[in-house]
Amino acid sequence: MTGVYNHNIDAKGRLFIPARLREELGDVFYVTLSMEPCLSAYSAESWEVLMNKIKAMPKVKQIKMRPLFAHAAKCELDSQGRILLPQALRDFAGLTKNVAVVGAGETAEFWDLDTWNSIDSAETTPENIADVFMELDF
Repeated sequence: MTGVYNHNIDAKGRLFIPARLREELGDVFYVTLSMEPCLSAYSAESWEVLMNKIKAMPKVKQIKMRPLFAHAAKCELDSQGRILLPQALRDFAGLTKNVAVVGAGETAEFWDLDTWNSIDSAETTPENIADVFMELDF
């Protein structure tokens, strides 16, 4: 998934999902916590892959994954291309009004717009981009 799209969460906690990302996420997808102060959205297929990886782990490691599932939401698009984000997820990511919907490869991320702008400006430097390409052996 690619691109950055700015949208607002409405008073009912609904977020518009851009058409390009809806095509990749599907009509039903999963949103959960991330390692960063944002939310991650997984297509049903990607979620299934994640579930299978976790099922293959020893029980001790599976327990560490509990927050991903305890706070996950199965999201369905409404007729206007929006999803309802539960309050607990919005609180975790600090999502109140202005949201950056960011394509992040296999997932989409939902960021508070101001937080995203800070992260983006810090990461989008020639030095960091060079490091990215070196990591990819380009």
